[in-house]
Amino acid sequence: MAQLKCPICGGQVSVEDDALPGELVEHECGAQLEVFKKNETLSLRLAEEVGEDWGE
Repeated sequence: MAQLKCPICGGQVSVEDDALPGELVEHECGAQLEVFKKNETLSLRLAEEVGEDWGE
C-alpha cells in the first residue's frame, strides 16, 4: 500500500498500490479524495462534488 498525504488535514492516507487515477477514497478527517497522477506518481486532491441530474 502507498502512503499519501491528505491535502486537507495533512494526515497519512493508505491507498492500494494498484489504485487508478479517478478512484475515490475517504479519509478519517471526512474528506472525499480523488487519486490522480502527478509526474508519474500517485497523489490526492479534494474530489469534486457532482450532483445527480436524475436524467434531466
